Amino acid sequence: MLGRCVQEILCLRQQPDLVIATGDLVDLGIAEEYAHLRQLLAPLPMPVYLIPGNHDERGALREAFPDHPYLRQWQPFVQYAIEDWPLRIVALDTVIPGQGGGELCEQRLAWLERTLAAQPDKPTLVIMHHPPFPTLIDHMDKPGMPGSDGLAKAIARHPQVERVLCGHIHRPIQVRFGGTLASTCPSPAHQVALNFEPGAPLAFAMEPPGFQLHAWREGFGVVSHTVSVGDFAGPFPFRDSGETNG
Repeated sequence: MLGRCVQEILCLRQQPDLVIATGDLVDLGIAEEYAHLRQLLAPLPMPVYLIPGNHDERGALREAFPDHPYLRQWQPFVQYAIEDWPLRIVALDTVIPGQGGGELCEQRLAWLERTLAAQPDKPTLVIMHHPPFPTLIDHMDKPGMPGSDGLAKAIARHPQVERVLCGHIHRPIQVRFGGTLASTCPSPAHQVALNFEPGAPLAFAMEPPGFQLHAWREGFGVVSHTVSVGDFAGPFPFRDSGETNG
């Protein structure tokens, strides 16, 4: 499924400048899985920026991608800032080893505060695995997210943050957060079943896989599209409403 997603990216009419993978890159966090991940991502000609999720292991991720120096910008967490683009990328590590939920401790939040303060005038994406907001899907929200309030306050102090982009939930969700827009991305595999009933069991559905495409324009900001992965009929031209039949 990931290989198919990569091919879908390669078929886009306008190729992205970079790709961001927001965690849960593998299942068990072992070397063999990361070697397979490298093979799946290899066809992408543009830079790929990775962050860990609750299924990842920081040390194994770093060992598998020695040519990704940003993964070692700050120890022990995989947090980094990418300054190579007009839109700055700031990555947060929300992982608690051995647990499904995430957190942002004081150490991680202090790093974010310093990093955002260093470039107050540069438009910025903040990327992380666990969303810092409730999704209303009870089972996914139960672990909570310690540090979310501190993150919201930090984001609100830095209006250059255009988006907070997250993974983990396997659904596209958008919410106002810290004075900006936070969102989660659909999965290139299965999606978490949509059920707002309290106590509903966690389930997945084979809804269409997808990814998100974010475009930034100076003076305007970020425009985000959700792209479905699959074989669909079209595109077909719209008939001009002024056209007459002979």
